[in-house]
Amino acid sequence: MSLIPWTSLNVAVRSFSSTMVQQSKQWRLSQGLSANRNAEGVLTDGPDYTFLDGRPTPLLHKQKLRILKQQDYAAQIVEMCAELDFAKKRHQDILKAEAEEKQKYIDNRLKPKGNLLNRRSNK
Repeated sequence: MSLIPWTSLNVAVRSFSSTMVQQSKQWRLSQGLSANRNAEGVLTDGPDYTFLDGRPTPLLHKQKLRILKQQDYAAQIVEMCAELDFAKKRHQDILKAEAEEKQKYIDNRLKPKGNLLNRRSNK
């Protein structure tokens, strides 16, 4: 059995081109659609069957997951908005406290005494 060196092997190289996929993705995004055509749509979002008497069909597993995900996003948004409002209010309170402290120092400065105080109060 003879060993063949790697340099003498003819290795077939396959190159897969994804230019059409990229163009399709760019076109879908430019049209305002989702990048993945299977992510949403009538076949994905709609029920598998309907009742003839008009009863609502139960949600599919992926629909439930999507709804829970959206509810989680909404809860996070509400929480972050509350944190932002708290931070804004705290910042305003800190600025107000600094201004009050500065005004307190100005009010507690040395005041004129004796004749200067009497002249000021007579005016």
